[in-house]
Amino acid sequence: MQRLTQFLKHNETPADLVELINLLMSACKEINAKLNDGELAGILGATQTENIQGETQKKLDVISNDLIKLTLSESDLVRGMASEEEDLPVACNPEAPYLVTFDPLDGSSNIDINVTVGTIFSVLEAQDGFDPAEEHAYLQPGYKQVAAGYVLYGPSCILCLTTGDGVNMFTLSHNGEFYLTREQVVIPESTQEFAINMSNLRFWDEPIQRYVGDLLAGEEGPLGKRYNMRWIASMVAEVHRILTRGGIFMYPWDSREPKKPGKLRLMYEGNPMSMLIEQAGGRSINTQIDIMNVQPKHIHERVSVVLGSKQDVETVLKYHQEASAKAKTAEKTSA
Repeated sequence: MQRLTQFLKHNETPADLVELINLLMSACKEINAKLNDGELAGILGATQTENIQGETQKKLDVISNDLIKLTLSESDLVRGMASEEEDLPVACNPEAPYLVTFDPLDGSSNIDINVTVGTIFSVLEAQDGFDPAEEHAYLQPGYKQVAAGYVLYGPSCILCLTTGDGVNMFTLSHNGEFYLTREQVVIPESTQEFAINMSNLRFWDEPIQRYVGDLLAGEEGPLGKRYNMRWIASMVAEVHRILTRGGIFMYPWDSREPKKPGKLRLMYEGNPMSMLIEQAGGRSINTQIDIMNVQPKHIHERVSVVLGSKQDVETVLKYHQEASAKAKTAEKTSA
């Protein structure tokens, strides 16, 4: 089995990007060790603070964020970084080639019940003329990412990574090394499995309500097959399942916060997960366009997310296109 570094070098990944990925993994190994110790390490429970998203921070949210920040800030490869947990970006080495955005602990509401969580990261090339302490330096669309991935902390610790040439998975061994365990992952084009928080059904747009209704109708419905539903409330776990056996994951806009386009964050969740999904042959949209074509306006921007098996995502897109066409026809008629 190939070690992570061997694999990346063999695939002619730039040496500085290999070093950066290894740096990120050193922080993730520490997070994994703390998760393995659980309550013994005193990392369970919530803090008394909220993050920029207005969410109560878990102790391990803060610990994970600090571990990654410390690791990256000491590197001569990172010009700046932005975390989901912090208001503003952090400038590092002004001559460095890369910017890093990250969600230090996705799904952290699951920590106290010992359910899968993970770290999500995205790597961008730093652009000259932009201050890495300012948001503008990071506002690049997702298709400009040079690498993206996540580390899943579960029964085994797994790195899922793309550098723009397919998706590969590596498993952390007891010797502290990540080894290649799945090469060139491919998502099945169609699925019979979907993931969405059904408790929000009454708040969704009509196209999503109609699509989910058709999924639930099974063989007798217009989609003509029976579907199973899954929901873990951890995007890392949901995406890992899709990369393992196919499926579709949806976190759409809902009417409770109508001014927000969605709940998930574009820079820390939407873009890196979209890169992984599309590199594995799937598709990822905001219900209107590909997520990686969205031009970010600020680092904590939210986005609707529909991603997974290509045919199923394109069906959701068709439902929205039909609804838009109906609305335009109705407008013309009323005029």
